Amino acid sequence: MPIFTRRVRALAVTLAATAGLAVPTPAQAGTSGAFVALSDVAPSILQEIRYDTRHNFVGRRIDGYRRPLCILTRQAAEGLREAQAQLVRRGYTLKVYDCYRPQRAVDHFVRWAKDLADEKMKAEFYPNVAKDRLFADGYIAEKSGHSRGSTMDLTLVRIPPPVQRPYVPGEPLVPCFAPREQRFPDNTVDMGTGYDCFDPLAHTDNPAVTGAARQHRDLLRSTMAAAGFRNLPEEWWHFTLNGEPFPDTYFDFPVSRGSLR
Repeated sequence: MPIFTRRVRALAVTLAATAGLAVPTPAQAGTSGAFVALSDVAPSILQEIRYDTRHNFVGRRIDGYRRPLCILTRQAAEGLREAQAQLVRRGYTLKVYDCYRPQRAVDHFVRWAKDLADEKMKAEFYPNVAKDRLFADGYIAEKSGHSRGSTMDLTLVRIPPPVQRPYVPGEPLVPCFAPREQRFPDNTVDMGTGYDCFDPLAHTDNPAVTGAARQHRDLLRSTMAAAGFRNLPEEWWHFTLNGEPFPDTYFDFPVSRGSLR
């Protein structure tokens, strides 16, 4: 797609959002077929879309998530299918926590971060970070690569996947960097921290992360790199497709099947 065309579409999305208008779905924006449901491309990849639940750092369902659905650009979904094929041979499956994220969800994060009185999930997700430091320390930003459709958050799960109990709102919270047996019983392998952990231990190459957790992080990163993705060094779970098709466009269509039609 020509750079000029991408910039025009990005400007249209920005102007529509500013004016309070409905931001077009991919089909309406002229990108029909560019976005897919991951389950249609790589159905064996597990999905636990945390922002469609209350088990996240905000503590409530996030704006724009109408279904627990992973939506990605077709190229990103096909890349994950390739990574999955390699991991299955080694006894693992991928599990995605988040994929395409609408701009309205990012705006929800920003509003939440500015409300310093709301710290109900602090004990799990950011116990050592003052909430008024979330912007300065880079944990929250006004734009996210997820909104471009080729970024995802994921982890590794052993095959066959262990049973995982649901999160119970209001249950006692344990720091995301506590030993694995003490944290929320996610069925992932040990990665050194839980997902969305606002702490230096979540940095992919933090030297304090050793043993099995180090091996799992390295396996995830090397497999994803071979499939054409790059890791965000501050978050072991965060990957973006190299050569993403919409590097300048931040979409705002909701996470739902209807957005793909």
